[in-house]
Amino acid sequence: MGFLTTGGEVEHRTEVIDVPPRDLARPARLKRAARRWRVAAVLLGLTATVALSWPMLRGDRSHADLLSGSNLGPARSPAATRVDVVHPERGGVRRLTIQPGTVHAFEWADLYAKASGFLKSQSVDIGSSVKKGQILAEIDAPELEEDVEQAAASLEQARAQTEQAVARVETAEAERDTASASETQVRADLERLAAKMSLTQKQYERVRSLNERNAVDRKLVDEAQLDFEVASAGERTGRAAIETARAQKKTAEAKLRQAKADLVEAQAFVGVTQSRLDRARVLADYSRIKAPFDGVVTRRNLHLGSFIRSAADGTPVPMLTVARTDLMRVVVQVPDLDVPLLDAGDGATLIVDALKSRSFAGAVSRLSKSEDPTTRTMRVEIDLPNPDGRLVEGMYGRATIELQPPTEHLCLPAACLTGHSANGNATAFVVRDNKARRTSVKVGSDDGSLVEILSGLRPDDEVVVRPGSALDDGSPVLATLMPPQRPQGR
Repeated sequence: MGFLTTGGEVEHRTEVIDVPPRDLARPARLKRAARRWRVAAVLLGLTATVALSWPMLRGDRSHADLLSGSNLGPARSPAATRVDVVHPERGGVRRLTIQPGTVHAFEWADLYAKASGFLKSQSVDIGSSVKKGQILAEIDAPELEEDVEQAAASLEQARAQTEQAVARVETAEAERDTASASETQVRADLERLAAKMSLTQKQYERVRSLNERNAVDRKLVDEAQLDFEVASAGERTGRAAIETARAQKKTAEAKLRQAKADLVEAQAFVGVTQSRLDRARVLADYSRIKAPFDGVVTRRNLHLGSFIRSAADGTPVPMLTVARTDLMRVVVQVPDLDVPLLDAGDGATLIVDALKSRSFAGAVSRLSKSEDPTTRTMRVEIDLPNPDGRLVEGMYGRATIELQPPTEHLCLPAACLTGHSANGNATAFVVRDNKARRTSVKVGSDDGSLVEILSGLRPDDEVVVRPGSALDDGSPVLATLMPPQRPQGR
């Protein structure tokens, strides 16, 4: 009995063999050896059958053709190339510029004295937190206080003179009113006298006419004439009284105008003395050094009892220096290539190594709009809130400014592309059916490590990294998927 394998089939055949009589005497060990050989032959046949059938089960046409008898010959399939592949990532390319930045106080002030004298008190020292308007130091300047008192007394005197001027105006107004009333009364008397004169004149003429006709005695004519002359004299006296009343009224009006002018002068003097008092108080207030804003005292140059010279005399050393620390400004020098992409409001982050790489978020606040011709950089300032005061003057860190936000396009490592041209066309190899397929893509922004893909790829494509010159369109490959290539923070 034996096994015969032909065309992938195992045929079982039984044969009768004549054994010479002498062979019947062989030892039992030879029989056992023969059985082992038969078992080995069966296993070998099964292994060969599975090996020949396996390519057909996988669908490998080359092996199926081989079994069917086609494509037989000395030519063999090329070996598959091992390649690394990545998936295009959504998010496009985020354009950043990372530059060193120096921290400065948002604002600071050197405090000088504008009054000379001895330093009487100083309630702060280096590192003291201060509030806007807080008195930090006082200078002993008694002459300035005396000037204030003198100016205050002059002001009171001027106010008293104003009151007197007001009283004189009221008196003049009363006199003018009296003169006006007198003029009115005199005018009324004149009208009465004029009427009386007219009546007596008529009576006189009537009596005289009767006398001429001898109707009345001459004595009546004389009496009528006397009455007429008396009335005429009274009328003339009335007219003179009117002139007097008019003159008195003009005099009263002139006094009133004078009184009003005196009042204006007194009021102006009050303003002058008030200004003198204000000036004296300002000068006296210069003896008290106040904080211009909330901040911290960073310098102290004088001590109690020191003579303070007025800053108007050219004092070179300030008494104190106060810096605002609740808001800091970071100065960054941005290179020329990034300047066109900068705008006020761009997001920015500062990482300070001295604070264990703590990150502070802010935004670009100011651009100098001018480059330094020596360094070809532009000054940029970033405002950073500093509520806990951790940032201090002079600290150094790495400022990251977002020049362009990420888009919704796909992106790839730059090493995936070949034939990258200036007009935005490039080539990438995409793995499909275990073969590398050359694919044309349209590229956009490039930050040196990542390239933005505008068209030509899908998010689920497997793109070959560093394809190499040996890889060609249709080359069989064995792909290994790499982790995402986008750096952290992009």
